[in-house]
Amino acid sequence: MTGEVVFIGAGPGDPELITLKAIRVLERSDVVIYAGSLVNRKILEYAPGAEVHNSAHMDLEEITEIMVNACRAGKTVARVHTGDPSIYGAIKEQMRVLDEKGIPYSVIPGVSSVFAAAAALGTELTLPEISQTVIITRPAGRTPVPPSESLEELARHGSTMCIFLGVHMIGDVAERLMKHYPPDTPVAVVKRASWPDEEIVRGTLADISMKVHEAGIKKTAMIIVGRVLDPGEFRASKLYDAGFNHEYRP
Repeated sequence: MTGEVVFIGAGPGDPELITLKAIRVLERSDVVIYAGSLVNRKILEYAPGAEVHNSAHMDLEEITEIMVNACRAGKTVARVHTGDPSIYGAIKEQMRVLDEKGIPYSVIPGVSSVFAAAAALGTELTLPEISQTVIITRPAGRTPVPPSESLEELARHGSTMCIFLGVHMIGDVAERLMKHYPPDTPVAVVKRASWPDEEIVRGTLADISMKVHEAGIKKTAMIIVGRVLDPGEFRASKLYDAGFNHEYRP
């Protein structure tokens, strides 16, 4: 009898921002492997009888060995990632091993910190005639970025940009973005979106580095850039325009 692995997006931090489907899987899981450096430990309360492993202290081989052994014993493994696992979740490399071993798996999506940050800011990332495109990216670090996806190249679009894993180098990020965005482009940095100690710093590309350094924010923060953060007057969408007809409103 073969068990299964379920990859779960635990959300950005608030334990209530996990899906009902994920909770039901956790409740019946025999083994939980969670990203302890980012996932709120309160999530583990949904799996009181499970064997728990913190992947923050493990490498890929150790993680997948637990998965494979548990599944071959007929157990259900909940692999819990922060936010949504499809964004910088490193799940595909785990799936590759499971495919090689013939272990079944599925994925339950979660609320990304991108959207928790937007909620904290009370903003919409897409506004008519302001921006209709959202770029989710990260600056190059120990993990390289293709040259065509450098911050400078992406900034050419002038659209809303959401930047992971970059607050520790906020000065360099802002400098690169100003090659194409105006210096007065609004920026917000949201630290630990949806957690009790959530923190927000607002500014422009010209001054955000100074403000972030003054706030002492060095990690676990989302950078959002674009005019949607301070759009001024903007045109309302067609969705609720009384003069706009569609199949539900003749």
